[in-house]
Amino acid sequence: MLNPTEFPEPTLISVNGVELEVFEAGQENAGRPIVLCHGWPEHAFAWRHQVPALAEAGYHVIVPNQRGYGNSSRPGEVTDYDIEHLSGDLVALLDYYGYEDATFVGEDWGAPVVWGLTLLHPNRVNKVIALSLPYQELGDQPWVELLEEALGDDFYMVHFNRKPGVADAVLEENTFQFLRNTYRKNRPPAEPQPGNAMINLAEAEIPVGDPVMGDSELAVFVSAFEASGFTPSINWYRNLDRNWHLLSDVDPLIVQPALMIYGDRDLVARNDQMAEFVPNVEVVALDCGHWISQEKPEETNQAILNWLQQQ
Repeated sequence: MLNPTEFPEPTLISVNGVELEVFEAGQENAGRPIVLCHGWPEHAFAWRHQVPALAEAGYHVIVPNQRGYGNSSRPGEVTDYDIEHLSGDLVALLDYYGYEDATFVGEDWGAPVVWGLTLLHPNRVNKVIALSLPYQELGDQPWVELLEEALGDDFYMVHFNRKPGVADAVLEENTFQFLRNTYRKNRPPAEPQPGNAMINLAEAEIPVGDPVMGDSELAVFVSAFEASGFTPSINWYRNLDRNWHLLSDVDPLIVQPALMIYGDRDLVARNDQMAEFVPNVEVVALDCGHWISQEKPEETNQAILNWLQQQ
């Protein structure tokens, strides 16, 4: 079995007009693809605990650094990071490997990408697994506008859109400190507080909570963001309202089998009406915060594998 510390070597693959840095395991399990989609501020390495377990269970595990991350391409236009481009990358990745469809797993920002992919390209997704962020129906207002009304213009997702470049610069000046303070156990991605929560995390001297990972693991994330900067990945947030419009004419029903994994200590709101739009969803909750796959790796693996075996 692959040791989590022995993460696969990457390959640069040209798809959809960009190059993606892709990590693979279980290539001998061709025909059983599972694609793992990271969140923000993450990296494919966030799945280090799941890759060996899934490969051992007989899956061809495909883990891209999505556009804007790691050594993958970082296009210059904000709109190059909308859901059409992000889902298009994943479809093109399936085409590259010759797969008609796959099981897609997304955590944090990766979850909305996987939900959006399933809406836009339903024939390419056979099962959906989401960690942290549930399916979110469109509602009557674009998402940033809704968040601004509910949480104010300093809420980090609103701040990213209304004050472009401000948070980017602060995070890049404090990359190590920001990532060290972000990856703590039992913490949400951004606690409600005065001022922009991400800037506060970057400038805080003393982290709260136990670390999610060791120093050598954290160094992988720090090195990646020191090289890429934060603007490309924050541009995902700058497409929230664009994504709302892009998805507005799409059938909102997801009929594929779905697994939703929550962290009981995560402040991200659950969607208790999700079954109205994802009728074949099963919900699991683990005793942890936001970074589920890294805080509770064995429990996460067990939940995923048990569910997959039932399908």
